[in-house]
Amino acid sequence: MTPTPLRFLLGAAAVALTELVAPAAPAQAQAQADFRWHGALAAGKTVTIKGINGDIQASGTSGREVEVSAVKRAGREGDPADVKIVAVEGADGVTICALYPARRGRPANTCEPGRGGSSSNERNDTEVDFTVRVPAGVRFDGSTVNGSVQATGLTADASVSTVNGSVDLQTRGTGEGRTVNGKVNVVMGQADWSGRLHFATVNGSINVTLPASTSAEVEASTVNGSLESDFPLTVRGKWGPRRMNGTIGSGGRTLELETVNGSITLRRGS
Repeated sequence: MTPTPLRFLLGAAAVALTELVAPAAPAQAQAQADFRWHGALAAGKTVTIKGINGDIQASGTSGREVEVSAVKRAGREGDPADVKIVAVEGADGVTICALYPARRGRPANTCEPGRGGSSSNERNDTEVDFTVRVPAGVRFDGSTVNGSVQATGLTADASVSTVNGSVDLQTRGTGEGRTVNGKVNVVMGQADWSGRLHFATVNGSINVTLPASTSAEVEASTVNGSLESDFPLTVRGKWGPRRMNGTIGSGGRTLELETVNGSITLRRGS
């Protein structure tokens, strides 16, 4: 088959105001120190962040230690003091979780490495915002439910996911991004993954930038949106304006991209 290129924020009155504002300073300082963790992880180990309500912001650092801080913000229901932030260290790295009160009749929530642990929530909408500094060579895995995940300047493999919010990832390794209501934007510097790499949303677009040397089997689909690729693809199987199955380079590993309401764009990086 012939490769097919695609394009798709005085006086007494001042004294009174000072008296009102002054007590807020200690509370603000306390909010900024709700949780802190730091420690050295060897290259290849993983820092995992698990949230429910709130954003996750991660960035690369030239330092040798992982640094994690978290700030709790009260919502309309529930007491922020009931939300615990815990760190579990293990052979593969460190897992840090926001643990909310469990639903009635269910066991207490737990923080466990990998995909383990439980995170049900009994009417507590406290937001926990995480800030993470990731040293060179350390992997990153960040997930929440109601919030965005942004990870930039990373050097190793990374995975970001949420349900209600967008995900943005920039790494010199390989990357993976998923959400339900939001955009997926990923830029990665390596294309040496094995098996299947998955990018997905329901309501939002998907933009993925891959190295120019990428070889992969592409499976992309949308219902309401367009498809665009900077890479020439050898057509494979069915082809249409909302479905793209083809081979980049020599193929091999699988690249899967799917949305319902949004467009899909594959960009060719350096």
